[in-house]
Amino acid sequence: MRRRQSVWMPGCVALLLGAACVSEEPSKEPPGDVTKYIVDKAPEKLTALNINFDDKITLLGVEIDPGLDVAPGKRVKLTMYWRADKALDDPSWKLFTHVLDGAGDRVLNIDNVGPLRQAGPSGQAWPPGRWLPGKVYVDTQTFTVPKKLKGSSVQVVTGIWKGRDRLAVRGGPSISDDRALVATLNVAKEKKPERSVPELTVARLPKGGALRIDGVLDEPAWKDAADTGAFVNVKSGAADAESAVQGSAKLLWDDKGLIVGATIKDPKVVGGFDKATPDPHLWTKDCLELMVDPDGDGDNADYYEIQINPQNLVFDSRFEAYNKPRTEPNGPFGHQEWSAKLESAVKVQGTLDKADDEDQGYVVEVRVPWSSFDKAKSAPPKPGDTWRLNLYAMQDNSGVSWSPILGQGNFHKASRFGRVRWVETLAEGAAVASTGPEKLPPVAAPAPAPAKGADAVVEKKAAGQLPAPPPVQPSPAVPAPPPKPAPSTTAPASAKTP
Repeated sequence: MRRRQSVWMPGCVALLLGAACVSEEPSKEPPGDVTKYIVDKAPEKLTALNINFDDKITLLGVEIDPGLDVAPGKRVKLTMYWRADKALDDPSWKLFTHVLDGAGDRVLNIDNVGPLRQAGPSGQAWPPGRWLPGKVYVDTQTFTVPKKLKGSSVQVVTGIWKGRDRLAVRGGPSISDDRALVATLNVAKEKKPERSVPELTVARLPKGGALRIDGVLDEPAWKDAADTGAFVNVKSGAADAESAVQGSAKLLWDDKGLIVGATIKDPKVVGGFDKATPDPHLWTKDCLELMVDPDGDGDNADYYEIQINPQNLVFDSRFEAYNKPRTEPNGPFGHQEWSAKLESAVKVQGTLDKADDEDQGYVVEVRVPWSSFDKAKSAPPKPGDTWRLNLYAMQDNSGVSWSPILGQGNFHKASRFGRVRWVETLAEGAAVASTGPEKLPPVAAPAPAPAKGADAVVEKKAAGQLPAPPPVQPSPAVPAPPPKPAPSTTAPASAKTP
């Protein structure tokens, strides 16, 4: 590669034929349209990479829209987050990005695509050779997947170059020649069969039954409640004995709302948030996360996210589409002005935020009013309706789930949420399930009975009493099945509160 030569004259004060010497020193300040892509830290929700370039630059992670599955001819948006750890020795170090097909051949060069890379008189607008240590650089690129490719996948690789040199990759995913591996995209023309998601039949709280939202799952109704079983590895769907956090949950419903009792096993229970902070980012430490898609079609239109942590703090938000709206790097994520108006209680089995002991975990009990699901087609649901839900036991922006995502997106992927079918009794639910998920017969609902003993422990963003549930029209009662013996269960241990 040929370089333009320049002559430097000491002190830049010499005169030659009446012309003053002009310094060619590059600007030390980024152009105004680039400054918004220089931030203090990366967002908390991204696919972590942590690729080390010669102990000077770190590629922290990436966001990919629309995800890892994309058809040929479709657009892909990459947003990479780079952190400058040490200043480079030369401002001419630049970024490159290549797209490789299944045979490893380069099919696209997008080195100069994106706000940081726009070509100007002196090269890329703001390349890594000019980055300041401690800052994070938001590198957004878009490209179209070629329609003709070898193989059914493409790799996106990136790196830092100058002339014939490349900055060495010392850690993190990479391939040969100091090329960091950003992502492998599945571009198969034929859609792979989707692995089925778990299904759960959830019975209404028995007539005359009552639950006190206190974080102790000791009422008789919890004994026969629908049980998710142990949460699994989010990527594989297999049991995850190595995960530092484990979880399971039971579900019920009544005229007031959706009721969840979750048991989280965690040897180090962490809170760590200011209780006065609205919608704290609970997923960055310990919490239970609940995703709800009321329409049950898994299309990610109008779904809800609710998180509760061991301090009984709440993050709640509503999304219009997959991960949208969202503002990087620090939010808001979704419509955070939305309120679940929930009741919740948490019992910690151990000591919160104490590093020198071993805890057992914590129990979360929560009721979310049906009226809070303001975009649902039918809330409360009718017996026989199916919603999509997922539950996660979170720790440090990771964790285990009821329904695995299997690499098909992030934790918001509604097509991977489990199916929850609402029924009057478990016996009726078994009859419904035997007909198959696609043809659900209507199930008659008895007249509702008033709930008793539900004390509000948390009522977030709500003024006064919870709104009254919509009236339920009585319908012919269904005879109750004969009672069956309840399985044995052990109530959670009483909590030691800090």
